[in-house]
Amino acid sequence: MSEALIFDIKRYAINDGPGIRIVIFFKGCNLNCAWCHNPESISKEVERMYTLSKCILCGTCVAACPESALALTTEGIVNDNDCCILYGRCAEVCPTKAMELSGRSYTETEIMAEIEKERIFFDQSGGGVTFSGGEPLLQHEFLIKLLDECGRRGIHRAIDTAGFINTAILLKVAKRTDLFLYDVKMMDSEKHQQWMGVPNEKILENLNVLADTGAKIIIRIPLVGGINDDIENITATARFVSELSGEKKQVNLLPYHKIAQTKYGKLGRPDDFRLLEEPTDEAKVRAVEIFSEFGITASIGG
Repeated sequence: MSEALIFDIKRYAINDGPGIRIVIFFKGCNLNCAWCHNPESISKEVERMYTLSKCILCGTCVAACPESALALTTEGIVNDNDCCILYGRCAEVCPTKAMELSGRSYTETEIMAEIEKERIFFDQSGGGVTFSGGEPLLQHEFLIKLLDECGRRGIHRAIDTAGFINTAILLKVAKRTDLFLYDVKMMDSEKHQQWMGVPNEKILENLNVLADTGAKIIIRIPLVGGINDDIENITATARFVSELSGEKKQVNLLPYHKIAQTKYGKLGRPDDFRLLEEPTDEAKVRAVEIFSEFGITASIGG
């Protein structure tokens, strides 16, 4: 694979591994979490995003569309999905960035150039690059090339993954990775299937295998009110994490928030957003205490 589809590049990140980092977001995910805060990351294809509140109804995008797929109405720009080929001219000419394309193909050279721009911050803070998504391991051939090149240049490498991948691929990536940020969302496989669209046996199996290699791992748990913040699930998760091989794993609890709702609207899928509950302060404190009982340090955020 000579190119990868990337939907975002975040600079000066401080919550995705040690130090100041650059985060490369790969597009495409094999989970479909009900609370996904980056819904534009799920599809493996380029997507159009439209923000009505930014639109000044100038019609520039309509005139620029080579397929005549856009129409200007009193309620904003309407897109004909049957005609749209996601050429991207509408996003290029939009003066307010109300029209955007999510997803752009990058070569290895282009991504490494973006990473190199941030090297001064890595050197001063002990930071590096984090490859996230979506699920970056879905584009593992390209990812491995980046990991190898970063290794040659002495750049710290972190992978943010849900672990739902062929074990051989995970182990191949692990040989080239300095830190894993590994998502553990729910212990009950049937509920995991309900809320994430896939069962969790492979995810937990891979986490065990990864821990057995001695890899550096930080466990990340999205905490969603009434879904996975109950005592039963947190206790089961803490017990599982405490039994992983090697040193005790650090756990980051990531409280669910509702700010992603606008992104579903931008994608033209407002009804897909499932309004869930943010965890209470009591639930957050309780989760930290439960992990502590198993000898694990858990923190809110990170």
